[in-house]
Amino acid sequence: MGGGSAPLDTKHGQFLGPWGNIGSQTQKGITTYSISANRQRPLAGTLNAAVFNTWRRCRAQALYVIPPFAIAYAAMNWAVEKNEYYNSKSGRIHDAEAADEATQGGTVRG
Repeated sequence: MGGGSAPLDTKHGQFLGPWGNIGSQTQKGITTYSISANRQRPLAGTLNAAVFNTWRRCRAQALYVIPPFAIAYAAMNWAVEKNEYYNSKSGRIHDAEAADEATQGGTVRG
């Protein structure tokens, strides 16, 4: 259960090296460039892009959302006004007149 000095390849008895260096020769002619983590700007332009992307997506969905809501609002508004009329004094008088006409054989007006 030893550390890194035990041979990893038990068949050939060759030490393959520590993690990341598996016994191969060092590579030459490869240049690697990197930027320090505190110099990178991973969130550069995120807020600006989020605003315009949200506006674009909402604008694209407007014709799918607004008409059903407008129809539902109009239907609900009509129902509330009709309910208020039926529960008002004039609505009750109209209902009583319509009931009288129905019992006398007249036509019911709605």
